[in-house]
Amino acid sequence: MKFGIVTFPGSNCDYDAFHAVTDALGEEATYLWHREHDLAGSDVIVLPGGFSYGDYLRAGAIARFSPIMQEVVAHAKRGGPVLAICNGFQIACEAGLLPGALLRNESLSFVSETVRLRVENPETRFTTGYEKGQLLRIPVAHGEGRYTADEATLARLEGEAQVVFRYVGADGRTDEASNPNGSVHAIAGIVNEGGNVLGMMPHPERAVDPLLGSVDGLALFESLVARVSA
Repeated sequence: MKFGIVTFPGSNCDYDAFHAVTDALGEEATYLWHREHDLAGSDVIVLPGGFSYGDYLRAGAIARFSPIMQEVVAHAKRGGPVLAICNGFQIACEAGLLPGALLRNESLSFVSETVRLRVENPETRFTTGYEKGQLLRIPVAHGEGRYTADEATLARLEGEAQVVFRYVGADGRTDEASNPNGSVHAIAGIVNEGGNVLGMMPHPERAVDPLLGSVDGLALFESLVARVSA
């Protein structure tokens, strides 16, 4: 199975994603430059974290117009899986692959820490390796991670089980202290209606090795391999 990892000017988590796929998962990965029009036969596309185009205008606003995004959008429309992490989540929202938007953190400060997530939907192709309600320790690093959407969209996301991950405390409950950016409903990750595009602010690719302090992100990649290659 082949992962295509998109590299934009300013991406800095593409190498982390490559390591997670090749070293921790043992699968094939290739870098896809933002100016290309070829996904190189990739089965899964990863939009990695970083600061694409310096986050000018707003995070992800310029990257959505990159030539490679035409191919990523077409891939997603065909039902192909897309994993959008951090800046990738911002880009996916800007490109219309996911609803809502990511705003400046409520604190107006950059946040870099390990957070706890609760698995809300273990039945997506990204989460079959988890159990409902399972608590994960995954790092975050962002300045614009506050998820927001209008009330109708939020109702649909909640009602259709499109909220995949939620920020929680050690007791597994949502509270203001455990929400690192002020996201509405403590939302940390969502899927589109088709279930093939996952956007999340936390970095699962940075939680695949015990040396990094957590392996809780590995099951996400393993879930993808199991579902896509089946």
